[in-house]
Amino acid sequence: MRDKQENNNNSDAVVVRLDETARNEAQSILCHAYREDPTFQYLFDHRRAGYDQRVRATVRELIDLYLELNQDAVGVMKGDTLIAVAFIGDPELRMNLAEQLSWRIRMVLTAGFASTRRYLDYHQKIRDLLPHPQAHQLPLMGVNPKYQNQGYGRVLLKAVEKLCEENPRGKGLVLDTGNSRYLPFYESEGFRSLGKIRLGDFEDHVLFREIGSGANDARNEAAPH
Repeated sequence: MRDKQENNNNSDAVVVRLDETARNEAQSILCHAYREDPTFQYLFDHRRAGYDQRVRATVRELIDLYLELNQDAVGVMKGDTLIAVAFIGDPELRMNLAEQLSWRIRMVLTAGFASTRRYLDYHQKIRDLLPHPQAHQLPLMGVNPKYQNQGYGRVLLKAVEKLCEENPRGKGLVLDTGNSRYLPFYESEGFRSLGKIRLGDFEDHVLFREIGSGANDARNEAAPH
C-alpha cells in the first residue's frame, strides 16, 4: 500500500492508494462483500455446492487482472486495518473481458464454464449501457462487514470520486448493484440510473454520476434554496 492521506470528513479514516501488497487483504474484504450480493449469488449459483470457492476465484482473478493492467485502487484504513477497498477502471479501458483470453481460461478452471459464461454475458450488458463520453467504472467495491453502516462506504466513494476528478479523460463514474437497499445511498451521492439488467427474478441497477465542476454546478442548481 502507498500514499496515505488523512480524510478530513472522518477523523479515524485514512484514505490510501493500493498496490499489489494489499492483494490478500483486498481479496478478503471483497469476498465477504460479494458473497451475499444478489448479483453474485445469481451469476455463480449460490444454491450449488462450491459457491464460496467460485466467489473467491472470481474476486481473485478480477483483482489480478486490474493490477496487471495498472488500474487505480483505493482503500480506507482504520488504525492498521484495511477496512474498505475499491478498484477503478480507466475511462479509456472500457474493457471487454471476453477478449482477455488468459483471464477467461483461469476463470473457467476455477469458477467453472457456466459461471464464467454468465459473468461474461452480464459484463457485456453493462458495457452496452456505458455512457458517452467515456466514464470511469467501479467493478469492485466493498467494506468489511464489521465496519458497515458507520460511514466508511461514503468515505470510500468520496475518495474514488476525487481520484476520478483528477483524471481529465473521464467525465463520470459508472457502478452497478443488485441490492436495491443501496439505491438511496447512491442516489444521495448524485448517481442516476443508466438502465437495469434482468437476472432471474431481480434486476441489477447500472448507475452513473457525472464527475467534475460541471456536475457540482448542476447539483447546486438542483438543490432547494
